[in-house]
Amino acid sequence: MRVTAVTYHPFLIALHLHESMGFSRVQIAIAVGAGVLVLMIFFGYLMWLNGQGPVLSVSEDRDPLSGTPNSISLNPLRDRSTERLAAKYLDALRDGHCQEQLAEWEKDYRKKYAAFICASEAQHPLISWKIVDWEDAPPLRILHYRGKRLNAPGQPGTYKELFSVTLEDKSGEWVVTKYDAMY
Repeated sequence: MRVTAVTYHPFLIALHLHESMGFSRVQIAIAVGAGVLVLMIFFGYLMWLNGQGPVLSVSEDRDPLSGTPNSISLNPLRDRSTERLAAKYLDALRDGHCQEQLAEWEKDYRKKYAAFICASEAQHPLISWKIVDWEDAPPLRILHYRGKRLNAPGQPGTYKELFSVTLEDKSGEWVVTKYDAMY
């Protein structure tokens, strides 16, 4: 006895199902029309998102002490170049490369501030952070974060605080120009 493999083309299977299940041409046309409508709505939504700014909505409820919104909705299609640059900057601070990150600050009026930041970051290193607000004031962009830090050395536990990273658009290239944190 000899066994041979039989394969069917997907169109033939669909045609066979059509004949055996008894779908009418009207039913198939309705299903195709519904599928096209769903695709048009989806692509219309993507076009709408593409035309929106980086922040889609900000909650009316705000933290009473800081004024930071309790929640924001960010556009998934936003330009994330400033967020990536800020994350790289924060990663370097967390990983103990504060002096390298703030080397430019050592050359101007921010020298004492840079030394304070590096000393404070060494004592209270960041563990994690999440963006909680976004301000655009061209050529500046201020990203506000809620971060988790370790307590002072010798003290167990962590605490949360707000901090911000200010970036400036200098001839099409974003540069971190300020870091504000309370320790």
